Order: sequence, then C-alpha cells, then structure tokens
Amino acid sequence: MIGRRTVLAGLAAGLAAPACARPPATASRPPARPPDGWPSPEALFAQAGLSGEAAFLVADAATGELLEARAPGRALPPASVMKALTALYALEAPGPGHRFATTLRAAGPVSGGVLRGDLILEGGGDPSLDTGALAGLARALPAAGISRVDGRFLIDGAALPAIPRIDPAQPVYAGYDPAVGGLNLNFNRVYFHWQRRGAGYEVGMAAQDSRSPQVAMARMRVASRAAPLYAYEGGDGIDSWSVAAGALGAGGGRWLPVRHPDRYAGDVFRTLAAGQGVTLPAPRPGGNRGAAVIARHASPPADALVLDMLKYSTNLTAEVMGLTGTAARGRDARSLAASAGAMADWLARTHGTGRVRLVDHSGLGDASRIAPQALVNALATAGWQGRLRGLMKPVVLKDERGRRMADPPVAAVGKTGTLHFVTTLAGYAETAGGRRLVFAVLCADLDRRAALRPDQRDRPPGARSYARAARGFQYRLLERWGRVYGG
Repeated sequence: MIGRRTVLAGLAAGLAAPACARPPATASRPPARPPDGWPSPEALFAQAGLSGEAAFLVADAATGELLEARAPGRALPPASVMKALTALYALEAPGPGHRFATTLRAAGPVSGGVLRGDLILEGGGDPSLDTGALAGLARALPAAGISRVDGRFLIDGAALPAIPRIDPAQPVYAGYDPAVGGLNLNFNRVYFHWQRRGAGYEVGMAAQDSRSPQVAMARMRVASRAAPLYAYEGGDGIDSWSVAAGALGAGGGRWLPVRHPDRYAGDVFRTLAAGQGVTLPAPRPGGNRGAAVIARHASPPADALVLDMLKYSTNLTAEVMGLTGTAARGRDARSLAASAGAMADWLARTHGTGRVRLVDHSGLGDASRIAPQALVNALATAGWQGRLRGLMKPVVLKDERGRRMADPPVAAVGKTGTLHFVTTLAGYAETAGGRRLVFAVLCADLDRRAALRPDQRDRPPGARSYARAARGFQYRLLERWGRVYGG
C-alpha cells in the first residue's frame, strides 16, 4: 500500500499537466478519436449530451500517478458518494467491531408480577433496530416475571442528539429523510397503508408492514384536496399527516418518515409488550442509566452496518455512524453540521483531502462540496488492501443500450450517488491486465437543481434522463480506462 505523501506527490505531479478543457455545451460533434482508438474524455462528454458540469480524476493506485483528469479541483455535491468517506471515518472510530446496544432496564423490584418502579427503554443509537429486535426485548418482560408496571415507562434517546430531519430541503414526506436520534426503529419510517372502502378509505400507520403493530403516534387523515400530496404537522410527540384523496387509488402503501423516533419506538414496544400480556403506561421521555438491566439487544458490528450502508445507501445509518464517530473522537456531535465539520477536519488531516465542505454524513444535503482530487486522495490513502474496498459494491458496467456489458475491460467497486441533477461515482478498478486504479467522477447541473420548485422536488422533469446520461458517461469513462490503461 502506498503512503499518503506518495499519493499526494503523485497526484500533484499529474495535476501540473494541462487538464482537458471543457468543450462548448452546444458542441455539434465530438472531437476525433485519439490514436489509441478510443474516444477522448471530452468526446465522451459531448456524446453524453450532459448539461452542467462533469469533473473526474483517475490515478494509478500503486504509484499515485495521475492518468487523466477533467476539472479535478472543481468542488461539486458528492451525493451518496459521501457515505464512502463516512465509512472511513466510522471504521477508524468507533471501529469495525463496535456494536450499538438497545437496553431494557427496571428501576425497582419486581413483586407479584408488578415492577415497583420505572421501566426504561434505552437507545444506544442502533440504526438497524427493527420490530423483530424490539419484540425480542418485549419477550424478556414476562421472562423477568413482569406483567405490569406501576411506575413510568420511559424512553431514553439521549445517546445521540434529536434531529428532526437530515435535510429540510427534501419533500416533507420523503422516507429517505427521517429524523435521527438515539432510539431509532425501522430506519425511522412508518408504513402508511390504505384501502378503498365504499366512498371512503380505510387507512393505517404500521411499524413494518400492514400486518405489523399499528402505530398511535403517527396519524393519517384523508383530505379532499388536489394538492399538496401530503401535509405534515408535528407537536406533542405526534406525527400528524394528511393525504390528498385523489392520489390514493384503490389501495396501496408507502413509507413515510418519522419525526419523533423515540416516541415511535416506545409506542411500538408498548404494543409488543401487550402481546406478551404486559401492560405498560404511555411512554414518556426520560432515563435512568443506573437501573438494573433486564435485557439488551446488540446490533451487528459496525463493519457489517457499513457494508449495508454502502449497498443500500441508507441515510440514517450514515448519519448515526458519522455522529458516533465524532463523539468517539471527543468532538462536537450536537448537530449534523458540527459533526460533519469534524469529519471534514479529520479527512484533511488523515487522508489529505484539503479543506472540504460537508453538511452531513450521508450526502443528502446538496450544500456539501468536494472535488474529485479530494475523493481520490481519500480512497487512495485508504489503500487498495484497506477495509473500505472490500465493503464496496461491484459496479455493473452497461453498454450504450443499457444492457449489462458481457466482457467489461475493467472490474470496479465503488459508491454511487444520486440527487436530482447530480450523479456521482467513486471507487477502485482493476483492468484486465491487472493495473489498479482509483477514481472519482462527479456530474452536476446545479442551475437546473437550484431552479426546482417545491412541488417538483419529488420527480422533477428531466431528472431521470439526466441521471441516465450521467451514469452512461461514467460507464464509458471506466470502459475507456480499462482499454487505454489496461497494462
């Protein structure tokens, strides 16, 4: 594995060479093919017909030699490529073996089936906690001889700050933009399901699917309106929603975000406990870290959580891992912005990224900015043999018709990212000849993104075709690098 100074020196030397200049946006035809027989990066950009900007850098992973670059210092939104950086951050601290604990405590003796004191559901920040794990904790109550609680039922989410939304600019009903807290359940999403009954609808809010425990703290009302599709009001620990009747059809379901995750977990746990014959009072915030442990659920280790985060691009996991990593370093983890700033400082100090602007750990907020050069520095210093590469998802190259390439000239793993009019990719690649590469490609049309009206943020016109063209451009670059630098 090459060291940080070697990488930086190699990239700096490469960047001293002239980079490809950006062609006019209205270029009528691509430049001629170079002597190697493969279209140049500028020709590929012109062929893709992309609006906005495209910046990339590819380097030799063994030497740090820059092979090709286009605007390598141009800082653009990383989108979910950010999660690769968060993975590096969390795998150092709290470390790959860290497990998040959710603990059930009793603050008092048990006599005659009654807990003479408070019952506490204490979160440790676990981003993977689901209804099944919570049901396991509920089964521990009768096993401990508890059928009733004469004290309070407390929910303790103080392990992490209570953050109502990752990115307030997202649509209010976006299930990928939930709250973040110390007590999380089902990725802090609630399942809204509906069925037409005569002239009206039967609706419900459930913990996991329409057959799982129904939720009292999240409520839905069907409204006679055309717009907005969903409206939200929150207060007193209740998520109150309404939906436009004309959008529902005969029946269906949709995940909605939870804004009070500790109340959500407490609500579901109370229902699960009732299924075990245990009566609990309504949940209320509070804790008692010194109370006796009845049961504890441990999450998978952090490296397994990171693997899933990179595979499924789960925003909640990224934010929890980032906040936990900041707290483990003794830095300010009271907000996403403060924690992301601490991560940016760490990246500059440890991975030679220079100063980058980060507003969260998931890439959901489009105010984050990072350049291809910084991304490549981070991935290269993490190392080809480092833990991160083994956790990344294979990149499936597709041809111009969108079909899986039968015999690709390069095998790549990486992290993709997508926001409306932002499409990114960064990772590692090995050519058929065995040459190892590290790369980052960022595509963005920030003017089109900035022009989106609030009512267009769910499915804006042109966003899907932009993403398809940008992803095709990235595939063609990888194909080119496999052919030209195959070794």
